Amino acid sequence: MWSSAEHHPHATLLSDFILGSQDGLVNVLGILLGLVAATNDVRVIFIAAGAALAAESISMGAVAYTSTLARRNLYLAEMERETAEMRDVPELERAEVRTILQKWGYEGNDLEEMLRRIEAKPKAMLAIMMAFELNLAEVPEAAPRRSAEVVFTATVVGSFIPLLPFFVLYQNLHWAALGSVIVSAAMLFAVGWYEARTTLGVVWKSGLRMIGIGLGAGLAGFLVGHFAALL
Repeated sequence: MWSSAEHHPHATLLSDFILGSQDGLVNVLGILLGLVAATNDVRVIFIAAGAALAAESISMGAVAYTSTLARRNLYLAEMERETAEMRDVPELERAEVRTILQKWGYEGNDLEEMLRRIEAKPKAMLAIMMAFELNLAEVPEAAPRRSAEVVFTATVVGSFIPLLPFFVLYQNLHWAALGSVIVSAAMLFAVGWYEARTTLGVVWKSGLRMIGIGLGAGLAGFLVGHFAALL
């Protein structure tokens, strides 16, 4: 059945999901591979990975909250400034709107008519100035909390992925590490696939890019652990 309601992915939530899941997975994978190269003590590996999961999830959620809150505060401050300028220097703001309309292809009588219509609607004029002069998108009041929740949850989930084989293969850490690399690569590819399906990317390119980034970081962790064990 056809519905008039269109569904569009929320760009901020998509980026928050990718940020959290990729960060959690990559960090824990690197730590696990480094520890496997440096020690055979499975208890140490679980403790270190658990501590990294907890610290990373809380840290990422907090960063998402404060950064989104900062964007909201910036938007509100600029909106107050634009409102004051519309009141105090209306001709300057009118000229700026005219410039925007000219970039959109308006000219002559059409330009003046559209400018007059926009001036008659202060909210519309303010929205145009915020979006097309300052290039700022509105940040809703609930956005900081929502962003923190998405990033925190995605980081927890992403951090658990490379840990899963260790719960099953803890008696053979090298097989567990191999399993961790495989499931992590699969998850990274899935995240890249989802990103490409949601946007305009090529699914296999996006998936392979995610794998390259994630496994590259994991390799770095392995090398650090390997050379640390030789000291």
